[in-house]
Amino acid sequence: MPEPHDHAALKSRQRSLRAGFPETMGLRVHRSISWIGRAAAAADDPDARFIFLWIAFNAAYADERDFQSIPAGERKTFADFFDKLVALDADRRIYGAIWQRFSGPIRMLMQNRFVFNPFWQHHNGIDGYNDWEVRFKASARSFALALQAGDTARVLSHVFDRLYVLRNQLVHGGSTWNSGINRAQVRDGAAILGFLMPVVIDIMMDNPDHSWGQPFYPVVPE
Repeated sequence: MPEPHDHAALKSRQRSLRAGFPETMGLRVHRSISWIGRAAAAADDPDARFIFLWIAFNAAYADERDFQSIPAGERKTFADFFDKLVALDADRRIYGAIWQRFSGPIRMLMQNRFVFNPFWQHHNGIDGYNDWEVRFKASARSFALALQAGDTARVLSHVFDRLYVLRNQLVHGGSTWNSGINRAQVRDGAAILGFLMPVVIDIMMDNPDHSWGQPFYPVVPE
């Protein structure tokens, strides 16, 4: 398996295996690796790096069929993708990557209220979120229990709940580029995606014949 952040090793492995990839799966992997590489070139710009890595994640998981009928919602789509990955991750590489870095960016992200959706619901004046602090503590407990139990899919769901809030802040213009405030979550979010995405893509390449869904925007000749 390529080392985290090693785009060159990931790309080299993809080139050696791609002849045996089904077309749709090969397109997903090719696109995702291209954005991982672009993120690596933005090491000094956490905002850009996070956005490029989120595009890489989107390229890997988004299934066009989910958007041709009644949308299932991002949370369910994430959960289905995580369940699929964990079932195929016989060596528990995802859990290992998370556990090794628990004391770093993941712990910091999970303790950061600025990427907790009920916190923003409360500050935006939406009724029913005065108890955001209670929910925040309950979420932290649930995450800790999932981590201790080795429940990788639930751990990923907790982490990506926070990353999705950060994604919305950046993509929907809720943050200033290179701002002097609230930098920690951007750096932590980019670091987390940076070490998870190569593992995700590696698992996909280990299982090319698994059903990874129909990617958005197939290649259509001009």
